[in-house]
Amino acid sequence: MSSVFTRILAFALLFGIVISAQAADSQREYVLGAGDNIRIGVFQNPDLAIETRISESGSITFPLVGAVPVGGLSIFAAEQKVAQMLHDGGFVVQPQVNIQVVEVRSNQVAVLGQIGRPGRFPLENPNTKVSDMLAIAGGVAAGGADTLILTGVRDGKPMRKEIDIPAMFQKGDFSQDMVLQGGDIIYVHRAPLFYIYGEVQRPGSYRLERDMTVRHALAQAGGVSLRGTDRGLRLHRRGKDGSMVQQEPEMDAVVLSDDVLYIRESLF
Repeated sequence: MSSVFTRILAFALLFGIVISAQAADSQREYVLGAGDNIRIGVFQNPDLAIETRISESGSITFPLVGAVPVGGLSIFAAEQKVAQMLHDGGFVVQPQVNIQVVEVRSNQVAVLGQIGRPGRFPLENPNTKVSDMLAIAGGVAAGGADTLILTGVRDGKPMRKEIDIPAMFQKGDFSQDMVLQGGDIIYVHRAPLFYIYGEVQRPGSYRLERDMTVRHALAQAGGVSLRGTDRGLRLHRRGKDGSMVQQEPEMDAVVLSDDVLYIRESLF
């Protein structure tokens, strides 16, 4: 085996070990919460191995030591907590405790609306961000809007934030890519639509793109038919009081969500 190949293999093995170590560290940072099912083992003490569920108060019952408050602790901190109690009670001289999360029930995020796979997903990584969760949930569906709404609680206060998904990547503004917490809800509404009928090639409803003008809307519908005219076209828009207001817009006027365009028949 050549020395070059040996070095490459050694590097690959080392890289794999580094990646595995990073993944393990990430898991150990997971914060335990009520409802989580965990498996606890103590090295060379198989009689102390248990699988249990963290109660609503955040505690578990462990052999010999009784109630152990682990809710709100990272896996590493919970291992240290159990080990300390075993040591202080004189049950195990040098306890080596290992905790594994069998089922995540506490730190979950709901992803709802126009999503590829809507549902509840666990926060297995404490640094999971909005973009990460979107990827886990299958991304925004074809009929979804460009913005999402994130709701939750921060510092004991209700939080609601609208996040512009394309701008986050196109402009590199990742300040909006917030770190998620258990109990957060991500909601993606349907994409806004506009409606066009009358003398156009393809009347119907269409997705409203950003900064779309009347001219763009006509092009989306295939343009004016041979019998139609773009002169005197009508735009129907719902006013603030809920009533429909009729306008005669310019071709470069911006179209808004739920606008209705009517292209009339030419008189000549």
